[in-house]
Amino acid sequence: MEIGVIGLGRMGRIVADRLLADGHSVVAYDVDPETVAAAAEDGVTPAESIPDLAEQLDAPKRIWLNVPAGDPVDAALEELEPHVDSDDIVVDGGNSNFENSIRRAEETDATYLDCGTSGGPAGAELGFSMMIGGPEWAYEELTPAFDAVATGPEGHDRMGPPGSGHYVKMIHNGVEYALMQAYGEGFELLANGRYDLDMEAIAHTWNNGAVIRSWLLELAEEAFREEGNDLGDVADYVAGGSTGTWTVQEALEQEVPVPLIYQALSERFNSRATGDGEGRFSRRLANRLRYGFGRHEIARK
Repeated sequence: MEIGVIGLGRMGRIVADRLLADGHSVVAYDVDPETVAAAAEDGVTPAESIPDLAEQLDAPKRIWLNVPAGDPVDAALEELEPHVDSDDIVVDGGNSNFENSIRRAEETDATYLDCGTSGGPAGAELGFSMMIGGPEWAYEELTPAFDAVATGPEGHDRMGPPGSGHYVKMIHNGVEYALMQAYGEGFELLANGRYDLDMEAIAHTWNNGAVIRSWLLELAEEAFREEGNDLGDVADYVAGGSTGTWTVQEALEQEVPVPLIYQALSERFNSRATGDGEGRFSRRLANRLRYGFGRHEIARK
């Protein structure tokens, strides 16, 4: 299959590489010409602009957007608009708000798939978990590409109509916030409790057969191994929060109580107003976990 990839940042480059590794042809564009040149050395066909990418693709066109959520998605779709029709498929692989995805599906001439993607850059070797919204025919048409980029056939599914993929990913992120908060609070109590304990050893032991084992716990073990038992100079500052905010807003609209997710989101916001003191161990661990799965920059003291 021939696929155009727009955006070769952390996630976009992984998408392109996994497609190439599975035998697909990739035409790629990024705003940074050096990034495109580097990808061309590894087998992608370079494009000089979004219109150039669209013109290089044979009809019907299959295009995967990996640009930041918000205005960049609309800008890319606007540039694509003269070059696509309803037989073409555009995948939005970013963390877009689901309401924007519904609007874009209605406005764009191409068939639009919203693709919530979990796994982050750290999951590049295994592939991603992908939650996809949009017409069933378009999802089925792109299944070979989804198989390549995801962990395999079990790593992706169609969630429902347009917007549903990003909706499920939004709530996934809300759950992620609460899980990180729970791990952080547990380790904070251990760090300040009755015994002189080895946090790395605890995380390792829990991850071998315990009920609470998970990839996040593996990343906690990694954090203690690399930063030290007290997390070294990792700061009490947790960035991010947009998808968690959207989750809480949706919960309010649907009148569904989400106290754990709300509290985890509040802890993130509060971390940014606590000053330069030692801060909370739980939030420092959350800061480091964000690097583990997403390679987000670690705020340090």
